[in-house]
Amino acid sequence: MTELPARRLLLVHAHPDDESINNGATMARYAAEGAHVTLVTCTLGERGEVIPPELRHLTGAALGEHRLRELTAAMAELGVEDVRLLGGAGRYGDSGMMGLADNDDPDCFWRADVDTAAATLAEVILEIRPQVVVAYDDHGGYGHPDHIQAHRVALRAVEHAARAGWTVPKVYYNRVPRSVAEAAFARLREELPALPFPKSAAVSDVPGVVDDASITTEIDGTAYAAAKAAAMRAHATQIDVAPGERAFALSNELAQPLFTTEYYQLVQGEPAPDDGRNRESDLFAGTGEVA
Repeated sequence: MTELPARRLLLVHAHPDDESINNGATMARYAAEGAHVTLVTCTLGERGEVIPPELRHLTGAALGEHRLRELTAAMAELGVEDVRLLGGAGRYGDSGMMGLADNDDPDCFWRADVDTAAATLAEVILEIRPQVVVAYDDHGGYGHPDHIQAHRVALRAVEHAARAGWTVPKVYYNRVPRSVAEAAFARLREELPALPFPKSAAVSDVPGVVDDASITTEIDGTAYAAAKAAAMRAHATQIDVAPGERAFALSNELAQPLFTTEYYQLVQGEPAPDDGRNRESDLFAGTGEVA
């Protein structure tokens, strides 16, 4: 295998589009800076609701194949070349929203054996040897079964990898500080008449919002705002990005802010020494560039 760059970041997501919404600016920034960025997506999102009327005929496997093409296009916008489907394309199916009969499908990700899926992910960790892994919290950010399962699998895979010889120095959760979300929604409500969406979502609709004190790391991705918006726009079945790249909506047509500074909570590993800013500005801070 070709020798990898000194800095290596691995992100674990449930469906195509989650990565661009949550981490698009972060991924674009680190890819541009020469880090090796690996995305592992756990399902193809075969049960997602489709926004454009001309694509609503897509369901099941056909939708999954289409969303995989969208994912490929989105990663090209972010400069990310290492994209993996956990266990291979179609290995784990989309589980649908919590409480639906879809959750009982034996082939869906929610029903997957956690250790088996984690062992597969651990193989990727042992291959890449990332200093940083980014995952969801134990609620999956907003309670979707695939997000919760992605959390379980990611953290279990980190444990498997440690026993097999690679201890990931830092593990982060995707987060949004409450004060930032509240301020962004206040601006959004003022701008709503100029947006192509009828109503605004609420802070509670944003996954991973927590009190500001929980935030350990703030990644300034404003230089990569256009790349993040382009990646989100590539997921056309799932996301409608407004002109100006400041807002977007999902299938509910409720406007949300498009964040280009992205936030994280360090949950495993040691924070970088305090440089007076109280928050890390680099996910790799303090890890060294381990070969």
